[in-house]
Amino acid sequence: MRFTSLIVELVRAKPRLMFWIVALLMAGLWLVVPLLLYRSPPGDVALALAYGREYPLGTPFGPPLAFWLADIAFRLSGNSIFGVYLLSQACLVMMLWALFLLSRAIVGGQQAVIVILLTATIAVFSFPGVEFGPSVLAQPLWALLLLHAWQIAGQNRRNAWFALSIEAGLLLLTSPAAALLLLLLMAFFLATERGRRAIASLDPLFALMVVIVLALPYLIWLMRNDSVPALTFPAVAELADRGRLFATLFGGLVLSLAGIALLSVLNSRQLARKPEEAPAIFRPPVDRFGREFVFYFALAPALAGSLISALFGFDRVFGGAGVALAMSGLAAVIVAGDLIYLRRQRFLRTVWLLIVMAPAAAVLGLALIQPWTEAGEVKTAIPARDMGNFFAESYQRRTNQPLRAVAGDPQFALLIGFAAPSRPHVFFDADPARSPWIDAARFNSGGGIVVWRAADTAGTPPADILQRFPGIVPEVPRAFERLVNGRQPLLRIGWAIVRPKAP
Repeated sequence: MRFTSLIVELVRAKPRLMFWIVALLMAGLWLVVPLLLYRSPPGDVALALAYGREYPLGTPFGPPLAFWLADIAFRLSGNSIFGVYLLSQACLVMMLWALFLLSRAIVGGQQAVIVILLTATIAVFSFPGVEFGPSVLAQPLWALLLLHAWQIAGQNRRNAWFALSIEAGLLLLTSPAAALLLLLLMAFFLATERGRRAIASLDPLFALMVVIVLALPYLIWLMRNDSVPALTFPAVAELADRGRLFATLFGGLVLSLAGIALLSVLNSRQLARKPEEAPAIFRPPVDRFGREFVFYFALAPALAGSLISALFGFDRVFGGAGVALAMSGLAAVIVAGDLIYLRRQRFLRTVWLLIVMAPAAAVLGLALIQPWTEAGEVKTAIPARDMGNFFAESYQRRTNQPLRAVAGDPQFALLIGFAAPSRPHVFFDADPARSPWIDAARFNSGGGIVVWRAADTAGTPPADILQRFPGIVPEVPRAFERLVNGRQPLLRIGWAIVRPKAP
């Protein structure tokens, strides 16, 4: 008797419901994990909040939109980092929804669910999804851009030009790689007959005007601040090293697809006992243009991003791994054929769950086990909220004024900057160009707190901090407990108050 699981029946009869089950499962998982295990935000989230607080038109790290949205989400949630985590998951769900709509238009609703299930196993989307920043925000914008590009060229829907222009403009305000991605899109349109037919009208001109209007403030900021980075090509002697870097970056992208490869192998006909009894997921045939569209955008961003990073010595794929691998799940489904047989359903379901849950288990192990191994400090275990409250209250009690600025150790300054109730400015005193909203004169006149990692019980400031703040008087270091201390000593932070000057 043929066995067909409830999940297969849902894929066949209710593909949209199945999509929401998968998307909300992933989003809920990465909302719960950081709230339980993180006492400070991961990655560069604190940096994004420090820049977002100032609402600059541009930053040394690229366009400003992601930083603005991080601050808005933080404020709307009552100055809680939960709002930023929620924003990250909203980006993930929006990206998956755009991929689902695109896949449904190309391979049908049933196989579109398979696309989402495979995409969920790609490492960059499943681990971890809470480091909000330009690369995270670029993922839904790129997926929406591809969706509307397909509607324009593949379905001849001229009304999609307006949506595409909005997304292109927002992408330019989000990622430094936006120009490269838009050039790849334009190259595809020019290289294909249906693409050339789609742009042979006035619609692209109106779309270009919308893009320019959206991106104009950032472009003006770039010109005024002379912030276009000076990129130099490598010397001939460095080409071998850059070639190895390209292989490492592109190989890392390929390795991120290990989950798709594993599920494909386990679902192969050779490993099935009774292949004739496996239920099939059907799709209408995909024409040549559809295949070209999928394979081009599955390969071109990954190759171009890895090549750009290798040429200029970047340590990450230009544009982000999420953008580079967005179409990988759909490409795998196209390769699988018009009929996808689901063999060994219970086993495949278990393996899929293990792949999706493994990153959360890794984070749990990192948070609870690493402190006992003395292998290094877990950055997300530092108690940011306790630090912010203590230093804000101490400054308020000593000066009768709210804490306005914090400087010193960048890691601690960033954490105090978002966690203190008054949201003080962060001053990068070692590199003042990174914080154009405040300088040494304004910091010394307005007052603030200087912090550093204490090396002794007296809280002696490091030599470089003493050189930049020669008049500070160190206070008794403050000790904080991490989420799990393990074998590590208490986190001791030295600090000093720079009192505000009378007007």
